[in-house]
Amino acid sequence: MSSESINLVMAGSRKRRIKDKLAKYGVTTGGGLVLVALLLIFFYLLYVVKPIFNGASMEATSSFTLPVQGKTAWLGVEEQNEIGYRFSDQGQVSFFAVQADGNLKVGQVLGQSQMVGQITSVAAPAPGQKLIAYGFADGKALVVQPSFKVSYPNDVRVIEPSLQHPFGDKPMVVDPQGKALTSMVFEATKDKMAAAAVTEDGRGVMTVMSGEENFLSGEVEWSSENYAIPSLPRHVDQMLLTPNLRILFVRDGNRLSVYDIHNLNDISLRDVMEINAPDANVARVELLSGASSLLVGNDNGVISQWFEVAKDGKRQFTQIRDFKSDGAVALLTPEHFRKGFISATQDGTINFFHATGEAKLLTEKVEGGALAALAISPRHNLLLAQQGDGFKLFDVENDHPEVTWSALWQQVWYEGYPEPQYVWQSTSASNDFEAKLSLVPLVFGTLKASFYAMVFAVPLGVAGAIYTAYFMSASLRKYVKPTVEIMAALPTVILGFLAGLWLAPIIEGALPGVILLLILLPMGMLLTALVWNYLPERGRTWLPDGWHAILLIPVLLVIGWGAFSLSPLIENAFMHGDSRIWLTHEMGIKFDQRNSLVVGIAMGFAVIPTIFSIAEDAVFSVPKHLTQGSLALGATPWQTLSRVVILTASPGIFSAVMMGLGRAVGETMIVLMATGNTPIMDFSMFQGLRTLAANIAVEMPESEVGSSHYRVLFLAAFVLFVFTFMFNTLAEFVRQRLREKYSSL
Repeated sequence: MSSESINLVMAGSRKRRIKDKLAKYGVTTGGGLVLVALLLIFFYLLYVVKPIFNGASMEATSSFTLPVQGKTAWLGVEEQNEIGYRFSDQGQVSFFAVQADGNLKVGQVLGQSQMVGQITSVAAPAPGQKLIAYGFADGKALVVQPSFKVSYPNDVRVIEPSLQHPFGDKPMVVDPQGKALTSMVFEATKDKMAAAAVTEDGRGVMTVMSGEENFLSGEVEWSSENYAIPSLPRHVDQMLLTPNLRILFVRDGNRLSVYDIHNLNDISLRDVMEINAPDANVARVELLSGASSLLVGNDNGVISQWFEVAKDGKRQFTQIRDFKSDGAVALLTPEHFRKGFISATQDGTINFFHATGEAKLLTEKVEGGALAALAISPRHNLLLAQQGDGFKLFDVENDHPEVTWSALWQQVWYEGYPEPQYVWQSTSASNDFEAKLSLVPLVFGTLKASFYAMVFAVPLGVAGAIYTAYFMSASLRKYVKPTVEIMAALPTVILGFLAGLWLAPIIEGALPGVILLLILLPMGMLLTALVWNYLPERGRTWLPDGWHAILLIPVLLVIGWGAFSLSPLIENAFMHGDSRIWLTHEMGIKFDQRNSLVVGIAMGFAVIPTIFSIAEDAVFSVPKHLTQGSLALGATPWQTLSRVVILTASPGIFSAVMMGLGRAVGETMIVLMATGNTPIMDFSMFQGLRTLAANIAVEMPESEVGSSHYRVLFLAAFVLFVFTFMFNTLAEFVRQRLREKYSSL
C-alpha cells in the first residue's frame, strides 16, 4: 500500500474517532439536560407547593392606648388594614389608625361618635357582616354601619371613616309594648332584615322589615311586621340568628334552643340540645363563617363544632368534631370568609384553628393577661387585640389554613353532609363556601381511567404484537405494523371529541348490543379458530401461512352487526324497553352517558399503538436461532412461543405495558371530553370520573395565582409527576430483572 493510501486511511480513522466522540458527548449531554429539566420541574413544583404546608405565625408590630368607655361590643378593622374601629356596649364609637401613613400614627383617633338614648342591649354582627344594632329601653333598636370613604385630594389618598344608618336614622320598633330590650340579635339581607329580642318582662319579640324599591324615586321603602317568639327559656345568655333568617338560636347556660322562623306566622321551637362538653360549662357560642356551623367554647378549653345532619328523615344539629384550646375559652372570633376561627383563653393565650382541616394551626401567648376583645381583618393577615384600654397589633401569616394532610388525603365531614367523605369541590359562587380539596377522588379517577384503558389496550396490543411479529407473514406485516403505529399520530383531542360526541351516544343507545359485542367478539374468534383447525387439509391450503388474520375481518363484522341488531330486541324483552332506566331502577346502577366504559375504549385506542409498537419490536428481535433451535428439537410453534419467545421478549413486553400505563395516567384531552369530569369514587364502568391531569386542565385557568386552589392544583401536578416517576422506576427495575433472568436463553 502506498504512503498516500495509508495517509487517507489514517485521516478517515481520525474523522471517525472525532465523530464517535462528538456523538458520545452529544448523547451524554442530551441525557444530562433531560435529567436537569426533570429536576427543575420537580423543584419548581415543590417551590410552588411548599407554602401551603407552612405553619401559621403571628408577630407583634405595635401597641397603643385609647380612651375606652364600657365593654367592647364589636372590634374590627376595615378591608385595607388601615383603620380600626370599636363599638362599646354604651354606644361609644371610635375610629383609629392601625397603620402609620404620613402624619398619621398608629393608634391615632380619627373620629368618635356617641349613640343617643338609654342602651340596654347590643347585637354584634355575624362573621363578614358589617352591621351592629343597639337596643334601647323604649323597645326600639337602631342599626348602624361603619363606612370608609376614599378620596384623592391633591392626588393624596385619604380614607374618611363615618357612621351610616342603612335603614334610616330613626330607630325601628322591635317591641310594640315599649319594654326595654335586654338581649338582642340582628341580621340583614339585601331586601330584608330581622331583629329578635328578649324584653325586660321576659317576652320574645321579633321584627322583620322588608324593603321594596320605589319605581319612581329608586329609593328603598321599608315596611315592618312584628311577631312573638314562643317558649323562650327563663334566662337568655346569648341569641344568634342565621343570615338567611331561617333559624334562631337561644342559649340558656348549657342548653341551646333552636327555633324555626322560616314561617314567621308559625315560629316554632324545633329542638333543645345540651351543647356543653363533658364535665364543662359553655362559655361562648358563635356562628362560623357561612352560618352553617355553631362553635361552642367551653370552660375546660374544648371547642366543638355543630352543624345540621340528615338523620331519620329530618335534619338536626349534631356535634361533629372537637378542638382543644390551651385553657378556658374566653373569646371566640370566627374569620370573615373562611372556615377558620380564633380563640383566646383567660390568661391571654391565642389559638388559631381551621374547622374543615380539623387542625390547630398556632398557639401564641400575649403578655399582659386576659384579652377583652379580638378582631381579625377581612384579609386575615392582621390581628387586633384589646387588653383593658391597651390595644396590640399583630401581623399574621396564615394564607392556606384549609390545606392540611387530613383535608387532602382523609375523609372529612363537611357542612351539611350526612357522613365524612372524600370530596373535590374547589370553588363556588358563595364567599362562605367550604372548600373541599381532597385529592383522593382525583387519584382514584386517574387510576380508574388507566385501569379500564389498560383492560382494553393490553390484551389487544400485546396479542396483536405477538401475532404480527411471530405468526404473520412478512408481506402482510409490512402493511399492518405501519398502519397501527400511525394511529399514535392521531391527536387525542380528536379521539376525545369522537368519544364524547359520537361513541358515548352510541353506547347509551345500544348498551345491550355493546355488552353483547364484548362477550361475542372473543368467543367468535375462538370459534373461528376451532372451525379452521377442523377443516380438511385441502380446505386450509388455499390461504398462505401468516395470512389467517384476514379470515377474522368478516367474522368480526358479522358479530358486530348481529350484536347491534339484537340490542333493541334484548332491551324490549328483558329491560322494559329502556336499558338505562332498567339499570338504574332494577339493578341500582347509575348510568352516565360519558362514563368509564367510553373512556376505556377511547383511551385504550390511544394507548394500543404504544404497546403494540414496543412489544412487537421486542418479540421480532428475539434471535432466530433460538426459535429455530426450539422447533428443531421438536417443540411446536405454540410451545416455542410460550417457553422461548415470550420469555426472551418479556423485558420489552413489560416495558411496552408500563409505557402504555404511563401514557394512560398522563392523558388529558380524552378524559377531559369523554368522562363528564365528575370527581366521584365509584368502581362502576357506567359512572364518570375526573383525573388529576383533566382537573388541572379544567381549573388552572380560573384559579387565582397564589391561592390555596392554585397551589393545590400544582400539588396535583406533583402527585402526577411522582406517579409517573414511580411507574417508570418500577418498570425499569422489573425490566432489568427480567433481562438478567432470561438473557442466558
